[in-house]
Amino acid sequence: MGGGATRLYRTLTQTLSSTGSPLPLPPSHLDPHQPANTNLDPDFCQEQTGSPLCPPDPVELLRQCQEALRDRPPRFHRKLICLSDGDGASSSPIRVMQWNILAQALGEGLDSFVQCPLEALSWSRRKYLILEEILTYRPHILCLQEVDHYYDTFQPVLAGLGYSSHFCPKPWSPCLDVEGNNGPDGCALFFDQSRFELLDSVNIRLSAIRIPTNQVAVVTTLRCRTTGRGLCVAVTHLKARSGWEWLRSAQGSDLLRHLQNLVQKHSSGPAGEPNTNIPLLICGDFNAVPSEEVYRRFSTSPLGLDSAYKKLSQDGLTEPEYTTWKIRPTGECCSTLDYIWYSQDTLRVDAVLDMPTEEEIGPNRLPSFSYPSDHLSLVCDFSFKEKD
Repeated sequence: MGGGATRLYRTLTQTLSSTGSPLPLPPSHLDPHQPANTNLDPDFCQEQTGSPLCPPDPVELLRQCQEALRDRPPRFHRKLICLSDGDGASSSPIRVMQWNILAQALGEGLDSFVQCPLEALSWSRRKYLILEEILTYRPHILCLQEVDHYYDTFQPVLAGLGYSSHFCPKPWSPCLDVEGNNGPDGCALFFDQSRFELLDSVNIRLSAIRIPTNQVAVVTTLRCRTTGRGLCVAVTHLKARSGWEWLRSAQGSDLLRHLQNLVQKHSSGPAGEPNTNIPLLICGDFNAVPSEEVYRRFSTSPLGLDSAYKKLSQDGLTEPEYTTWKIRPTGECCSTLDYIWYSQDTLRVDAVLDMPTEEEIGPNRLPSFSYPSDHLSLVCDFSFKEKD
């Protein structure tokens, strides 16, 4: 992968001018776990001072990633399924990607993917696969979980592509227990600045029965530059493992409460004129199958939410068979845990990315040389419904 990496490095380190300044890193006080002298990933980012990153052509950047990965098996052939319901597809849809990308420290350390070769779990390979997946679908809104390379890779690279972002680390990330870790993992929300204007963003530490937990959410309020409409987007990652269903339910209720307050805050128009509720998009790894209480809480919430990926089913009522598929020492796990919830009264689902087949995923499941995470990305195109 050396040749591709070198050319990708050159692509990302072109200068805008000879007098520019380096891409700024966040001050260390924003994240107590993050050292002040963070180095950017040399395969992607400029480490030397004196020149900023030049926003590269994303098509060319994708080609460079594919060249760096030219020795891997074929990637999954997933199709964007256009839906015929509603008033027809929008001419300018909002593309949303939801993805648990698998924290690097966990993949190499605590997660024990017994059928995945160690080489396939290396950061030198996985970072190209992750960026390739993002660049292939080019979302306007990108919601990620298990992000432990935010400061050195994802923030600077995606900033160069025109994304603004917010990151919230877990208070007690399990990544910190892994030797040679890259800091805590957390949730990150990115949005295309050419499409959206930032109105507000908050990081939330989710509580259960008023007790703070280790799970977090990022909630960002945006204004669409195309339509002028507001949009509230949340990304979260609820407590994992069997036996914690009650905690996931409490965390989900806490997030819904926060979102209800935000909707009320942003639901009045200019000069106090009444306005329809601001649309919601809630993306996350809920670690909950559809039969769990937390799923029921979201599907019956007074916020009027629906799960976008039910649109893939023939009856429009059934979630996919799986969004994650892995083999650990305890056995094989094939489950639906990831969701994109949306306000069904104000947003319309125009298209949904389908799932790879069992044959494509392969007998060793995920992650693999073909795919960098044990969770599959979810991609949907949305549009605003016309106001009455």
